[in-house]
Amino acid sequence: MNPLPTPMPGRPVRGSTTGRSLMAALDLFGRRWTLRIIWELGNEPLGFRLLQRRCDGMSSSVLRQRLTELQEARLAEVLRDGNYTLTPLGHDAREALGPVIEWSRRWAAELADAPPTAAEDAGDGQCHRL
Repeated sequence: MNPLPTPMPGRPVRGSTTGRSLMAALDLFGRRWTLRIIWELGNEPLGFRLLQRRCDGMSSSVLRQRLTELQEARLAEVLRDGNYTLTPLGHDAREALGPVIEWSRRWAAELADAPPTAAEDAGDGQCHRL
């Protein structure tokens, strides 16, 4: 199986035939493990095995593919000692995700406080919840 090409602005990506930069970024960030790798590399450079352990032991082939994609996208690089680190652009991406993280926490809290929807009521076979 050939891996999908690294999403890049100006190239067709999932959701955009024109490769709009936002859609390319969402395609890249939406790939499994990509955000986790960015998160883990945000505090310090890490070697391959330690990064793999910090990412709950993901397969080495997937980690290698994601690191290659992040390097091609210029968000990560390999240091002379073999450790992986975020580039300045990678750190910018991680910082830019901060408001999304905060929004997701507010969203989760709002949903936790919300009354169940009609679909949720119908799914449990019980009508006693308000």
